[in-house]
Amino acid sequence: MSDDALKELGAEIAAKRPEQVASHHVSHGELTVEIRASALPGFIEFLKSDPNCKFSTLIDITAVDWPEREQRFDVVYHLLSMYQNQRIRVKCPVDEGDLVPSVTGVHATAMWFEREVFDMFGIVFTDHPDLRRILTDYGFRGHPLRKDFPTTGYTEVRYDEVKKRVVYEPVSLVQEYRQFDFMSPWEGAQYVLPGDEKGEAQE
Repeated sequence: MSDDALKELGAEIAAKRPEQVASHHVSHGELTVEIRASALPGFIEFLKSDPNCKFSTLIDITAVDWPEREQRFDVVYHLLSMYQNQRIRVKCPVDEGDLVPSVTGVHATAMWFEREVFDMFGIVFTDHPDLRRILTDYGFRGHPLRKDFPTTGYTEVRYDEVKKRVVYEPVSLVQEYRQFDFMSPWEGAQYVLPGDEKGEAQE
């Protein structure tokens, strides 16, 4: 679909829902519409039922973490219209601790996607029928896709031969694990490798 057609669609959506649409733009051949979180269920329902949109397939829900921003997260919805052969991205900025209305009443598949966003980012969806973790364990601490989550995590899991069960322990890494030498030998580093002495002997 051409950029002009996407811009026209974005302008039409904004004209029909001026109280819900904060902005819209086309970038890299994709239409993005930004709305307020409180407008989500009604807006997603509009996109699904409007005859010029018919975005009947919810492809994905995800989030983006912007720790330095006032509204820390963007909750992002990707929808597809197989009738119009169009795609749309709906974004709504939310702050940490804000409650986001669930769209499970419009798209049943949102149940799984919203659970994943809750698990990975800690964003809470109201009116979700079963909001609990979906990828991490029950006692998992933190939300792995937040930018402030440590790459090592907080706990490690191992099988204890003595206790004959899986145990959870705090992560303990030796200091050497955190020290990386990124210099390539082709950049002038003086490495002594096994076998180098043979080359020196031939000289």
